[in-house]
Amino acid sequence: MAARTTRVELTPAAEDLLARLAAQHGPVMFHQSGGCCDGSAPMCYPRGEFRVGAADVLLGRLPDGTPFWMSADQYAYWEHTHLTVDVVKGRGGGFSLEAPEGVRFLIRSRVFTDEEWRGLTAEPPLPTGAETQAAD
Repeated sequence: MAARTTRVELTPAAEDLLARLAAQHGPVMFHQSGGCCDGSAPMCYPRGEFRVGAADVLLGRLPDGTPFWMSADQYAYWEHTHLTVDVVKGRGGGFSLEAPEGVRFLIRSRVFTDEEWRGLTAEPPLPTGAETQAAD
């Protein structure tokens, strides 16, 4: 059986920052909306303090079960891409938990290979906020 293709992952630097934020704030989550004002950057919030929309798509779970959600509109543009969450110096314009650290999360992306895409399209659709009752 082939390994399942992941849609989202972290760089080592992002994983370290995520662990520090979770130690400070408790369980966290990501949401990427695609809106204005850094809306295309992944935002990190305390889990349960951001209301996931019914149409939002759960792309995957990162270390410690951290969910990564994306708005349906943004997913329509990015469904063919693998996302890597990275961290860079500088402050974003949002309310993401990393802002006081003087860094911000950002997305690096690449188009899935033909083989990866075939595997992904053979899988069931990704869960939405409505299906998970926006629990996290």
